[in-house]
Amino acid sequence: MQKLALSDDILLQVEKPARYLGNEINAVHKEIHPGMIRFAMAFPDVYEIGMSYLGIQILYDLLNAREDTACERVYSPWIDLDQIMKERHIPLFALESQDPVKNFDFLGITLQYEMCYTNVLQLLDLSGIPLMAADRTEEDPLVIGGGPCAYNPEPLADFFDLFYIGEGETVYNRLLDVYQENRRSGRSREDFLLQAAQIPGIYVPRFYDVTYHEDGTIASFRPNREEVPAVIRKQVVTDLSDVIYPEKPIVPFIKVTQDRVVLEIQRGCIRGCRFCQAGMVYRPNRERSLEFLKEHAVKMLESTGQDEISLSSLSSSDYSQLPELVNFLLDYCEKKKINISLPSLRIDAFSLDVMSKVQDVRKVSLTFAPEAGTQRMRDVINKGLTQEDILGGARQAFDGGWSRVKLYFMIGLPTETDEDVTGISDLANKIAEEFYEIPKGSRPGNGRIDIVVSTSFFIPKPFTPFQWVPQADLAQLHHRQELLNRTIKESVNHKSIRYNWHDFELSHLEGIFARGDRRLSGVLVKAYEGGCLYDSWGDFLKVDVWKKAFEEAGIDPDFYTYRERPADEILPWDFIDAGVSKQFLRREYETAKAEKVTPNCRMRCSGCGCRIYESGVCYEDQNTVQ
Repeated sequence: MQKLALSDDILLQVEKPARYLGNEINAVHKEIHPGMIRFAMAFPDVYEIGMSYLGIQILYDLLNAREDTACERVYSPWIDLDQIMKERHIPLFALESQDPVKNFDFLGITLQYEMCYTNVLQLLDLSGIPLMAADRTEEDPLVIGGGPCAYNPEPLADFFDLFYIGEGETVYNRLLDVYQENRRSGRSREDFLLQAAQIPGIYVPRFYDVTYHEDGTIASFRPNREEVPAVIRKQVVTDLSDVIYPEKPIVPFIKVTQDRVVLEIQRGCIRGCRFCQAGMVYRPNRERSLEFLKEHAVKMLESTGQDEISLSSLSSSDYSQLPELVNFLLDYCEKKKINISLPSLRIDAFSLDVMSKVQDVRKVSLTFAPEAGTQRMRDVINKGLTQEDILGGARQAFDGGWSRVKLYFMIGLPTETDEDVTGISDLANKIAEEFYEIPKGSRPGNGRIDIVVSTSFFIPKPFTPFQWVPQADLAQLHHRQELLNRTIKESVNHKSIRYNWHDFELSHLEGIFARGDRRLSGVLVKAYEGGCLYDSWGDFLKVDVWKKAFEEAGIDPDFYTYRERPADEILPWDFIDAGVSKQFLRREYETAKAEKVTPNCRMRCSGCGCRIYESGVCYEDQNTVQ
């Protein structure tokens, strides 16, 4: 057995030591030979969260399929171990080999959400890698970032050598080939980065300069080397049934957030919700073939022994062969007593019928996501749901035996009024009325409905039609949350409705870094040095430290949140081509202000720009460009 990086006395001191042991079922252990590329794939959050992320599993398999590459995993040490490692000068290590990350050629960091940014600095700090890319030498690993937050990499630009914009299956092999050739030729780190910057989808921040106007807005953003492109185009997989996909996912020894087999059925979304970054940047909508999904479902279940499989998608109901896939899984899983999880379903007759088959007699909570309480507001955000759809779905659910409902909404949406906020309470009350209209003796459960209303605060994101709008300030959000809380308590069916809400300060910080620029790097360093870590975990958010960090860095956080961006302003992410054009996004913003709905991609092409990828829904027969 390999020697562990942590001694027994340390493992006995920390919570859940299995986080740091490696050796899980299906983990890949390669013998390291001279000339092999060593790639540490990191997730800047605790093991249980990172192990639940499908993207790392895909890249782990992709890179380990190369004979010349060994990919290992790294997760953020929890608070207890973080302190011990700093006190005892223990370097951050990869799970498979237990070797220090500093010994690897690459440190790849997945950027899944903005509030993990101080954990990014933790990974670098514990590894002994200089925080600033400009301070690194030939002896340091190359630090590469990817994932959803890479669509605005600028707040982290000073810390990364390069970013990858797009889906990992398309470019990583070419990037590593270039690295090998560069190393064999004895060329420098700078030479490699210059070559990498010419690979489609690769962004190397050091080769781009930013200037600013006196008011703080960007005056120019341009390359400082002739060889690199002015625009970085997102890379996508055109055929999802012709790429690598995990057949032997790693099985953790401890309970993780998504402790099941995950079957990704499609990428992208046809719906076009105007608040949703994922629905825009993951376009075009592309499906995996039915045969591909059947084959991989069976292989993953057999290789892991997991007792649950989940279908992964932004909108599973829109997968064109969902009935055939579900029927196959029902037949296969019933025989082996395997549970099926079906998230992201629209509540219609088919979905309810399927859920009634896969859920047990207790009928676990049914989830609706109306996002807004009034039809006007749902039209503004292009949700594509009417009140009749919602109430009809609820009534079908009650007839099918459900008596617990979770409702998800957002507060602080563009053009929102108090009437839109109280509309959330009205809608919840109407859903309760649908339940109580059922004759008493025929009602499911104990004859009472349990409705949980949850609200999050809207945060404008890059590459959405709302990327120009001001974020609602803390006073506005507090007023609206209190208004909703009061109206729910005053509603006729208030005893059947509970209300949960998110943290104000966390949403404010997320909004700053979602649309921030390079000047925020100084704030991040000061916040990390002040003890900020695991900021997305409410118990650890240090609001006072963050405020002090902004003050010491001379940065006004309100500049990034509480102002409307004019249409002609250069945005920090404008140098990235994510497929959806800026003209389309602006058009959608104006359509939102007019309270009009844009049909989904299967009903009519809206000309967003993603036809350049020549795949998916953009090339279905019924689609015509408007």
